[in-house]
Amino acid sequence: MADTGAPWNIPYVESTDLVRDYPTDSLALANAIDAGLDAAGNAGIGSNLVQTVLAGTFTTSSTSFTPVTGLDVSITPSSATSKVLIVAVVNVSAAAANNIFFQLQRDTTDLIAPTSPGSRRSAWASVMYNFTGVGSAFLPQTVVYLDSPATTSATTYSVDVAVESATAIYINRSTDDTDNSTFARGVSTITAIEVAA
Repeated sequence: MADTGAPWNIPYVESTDLVRDYPTDSLALANAIDAGLDAAGNAGIGSNLVQTVLAGTFTTSSTSFTPVTGLDVSITPSSATSKVLIVAVVNVSAAAANNIFFQLQRDTTDLIAPTSPGSRRSAWASVMYNFTGVGSAFLPQTVVYLDSPATTSATTYSVDVAVESATAIYINRSTDDTDNSTFARGVSTITAIEVAA
């Protein structure tokens, strides 16, 4: 095949004439990138990854922060200088109009604490759920946080929830949760990734 002269969006194919001259060492470059990524992984960038998937449901009406049962993850960093990237996605609905608050915890420490909250809640999200009368929807809430646990001991991250008024909220299901094809159930996840520093 003749050289097209257009290197963009055309993969390098070894032992063919397809964009062989762009760059002239493209195979060597690809191998070097691959080796670099392997080395980075061996250094702890993404080589230590754990995830918990909550496929069941959870209900609470607590006005105090309470852990979502089954939505926690434990990771043991390979170095005390490592950071841990936490990504959590939580599906939530409420039985009535309500403010729903979320915290991300490392063991018993609230990780995303605002400055001078006063009497306000310390939370990474505050959601006003007001789908009363609909009953068939839930909303995803997401947090991404880079933590510095400074330890090589097993460390647990979890999601806590609370409500403004003592009415039920639901994780991974809608309020009515009717068993037919117009309703849905979901999954929530929390993922921890060690990042070398």
